[in-house]
Amino acid sequence: HKAGADENFVRRTLETYRDAGFTYLRDCGDKLGAGKQARELAGQYGIEYRTPLSPLSKRGHYGAFIGEVFENTGEFADLVDKMDENGCDFIKIMISGLMDFNHFGVLTEEGLPAAEIKELVHIAKDKGFAVAVHCNGAATILAAAEAGVDSVEHGAYQNEESLAALKEAGCIWVPTVSTVGNLLGKGRFDDGAVAAILDSALENCAKFSRMG
Repeated sequence: HKAGADENFVRRTLETYRDAGFTYLRDCGDKLGAGKQARELAGQYGIEYRTPLSPLSKRGHYGAFIGEVFENTGEFADLVDKMDENGCDFIKIMISGLMDFNHFGVLTEEGLPAAEIKELVHIAKDKGFAVAVHCNGAATILAAAEAGVDSVEHGAYQNEESLAALKEAGCIWVPTVSTVGNLLGKGRFDDGAVAAILDSALENCAKFSRMG
């Protein structure tokens, strides 16, 4: 999509989802316009589609490759206004790093400070938006839940406290375990580490389910 959203590719993807019986899709954003175009076309395939347009990432932290970058809360507020003007359905914020798929228990970087997460979520909520966060690590997940986010995407390396906080807050957790499992046997990363990350995620899914 680098030269502009590829309509043929988007249509083929929507056809695949339609043929599989999907009637609702929610993506978590990109900066190349693919999600925006997918939403515009989805109705032709009987699909209701939601997108934040571009995820928002703090400069110098994980996520700049996929979304818009802010330096401070003022710039963040301006980006929320921009997403609003462009018709986003919700706000997506990148607040932590990614799993290091060669080393179990390690993130590429720790999360933003809890106070900053709270302020960013407040700004988006104050403008009437639901908030999804790219988030890994128990401490950052706990901060996100306490800040009032609506969904946590990925949520690796949780503990009892973070799971309990998600439940208490009524926050949706989207564990995306397929993106981990699909790496097994591909030769890209250490399979032992990938398997441990997957097992940990599945164990936490089971715990969360048992919590109701």
